[in-house]
Amino acid sequence: MAESRKSTVAAFVVLIALAAVPWLAQALGQDYYVTFLSRVLILALAAIGLNLVLGFGGLVSMGHALYLGVGVYAVGILANNGVTSGWVHLATALLAAAVLAVPLGLLCLRTSGMAFIMITLAFGQMAYYVAVTLRDYGGDDGMAIPARSDFGPFSLDDNAVLYWVVFLLLLLALYAKQRLVRSPFGMVLRAIRINPRRMAALGYPTLRYQLAAYLLSALVCALAGVLLANLARYMSPSYLQWQVSGELVMMIVLGGMGAVIGPLYGALALLVLEELLVSLPLPLPWGLDAIVAKHPMAVVGLFIVAVAIGMKGGLHGLLARGRPDRAPVGAGAEAGKPGPVPAKEPAC
Repeated sequence: MAESRKSTVAAFVVLIALAAVPWLAQALGQDYYVTFLSRVLILALAAIGLNLVLGFGGLVSMGHALYLGVGVYAVGILANNGVTSGWVHLATALLAAAVLAVPLGLLCLRTSGMAFIMITLAFGQMAYYVAVTLRDYGGDDGMAIPARSDFGPFSLDDNAVLYWVVFLLLLLALYAKQRLVRSPFGMVLRAIRINPRRMAALGYPTLRYQLAAYLLSALVCALAGVLLANLARYMSPSYLQWQVSGELVMMIVLGGMGAVIGPLYGALALLVLEELLVSLPLPLPWGLDAIVAKHPMAVVGLFIVAVAIGMKGGLHGLLARGRPDRAPVGAGAEAGKPGPVPAKEPAC
């Protein structure tokens, strides 16, 4: 109960701080922070979608950048052909993601373990090379998006408005996912992750449950792609690279694979740390500041290793328990490992 209370308080504090960002940025005269944190929240939204199949389904996908890129290119291609309606952009992105996710999911889910990782990676890279061949839309260099999506009653031209849209969609995704994982569907999905053969023997159509989770995760990533295109106003094959999928996986591992809000913690930690190491001078002795300035990603890598080894439940587990070296019963299941599922999960 105390752990649940701590995790709820931590989530509340983080969300309140994020809600205050536009006002703080305006007071400080630093609009850059609004743009930067908009990108963080968009990638956190994509990681939340991926976490449905990774943290709760036990499926490590290295190809979900494909669906993020589908959202980006849906906005970019339509906008460059004179279609400015945001509703059309959104509907096209979601429809294209669904059309791709169903057959690809059926193929990928015939495998498991390392084979699943490799086949999702292969499909993701195939989509990347398809985007490279789109010469009419910039090819390898990409192309600028002439205008942000027009949703009629409100405009995304203002960065603060776009931030609020991203933030509200993130809250909606967290709430929907919280309800989903506590529903019978979520319980069955987690049970399939722990013991798929037993669930199949009990008569559950395991492939259907996994495919439904895969489809939902693809749709969330496509939604994040639509928002990312509006933020950057640029489409590029780089959004479909496997490194983007790997970055989403790292966010989930850092934040906590068995936690609904874990991907948000992971995205904040990873991207904010990268920004601090690159942009802020660190007063370190013995010339370490120069080494960090030249090799910031090495420091990020050490941070990821430390979290992965020292914190069984990721940053969510640390915030919930207050100590990284003690884990309650059921922590193995929360971390994406086989183990007993707790009767009642934390609120976030």
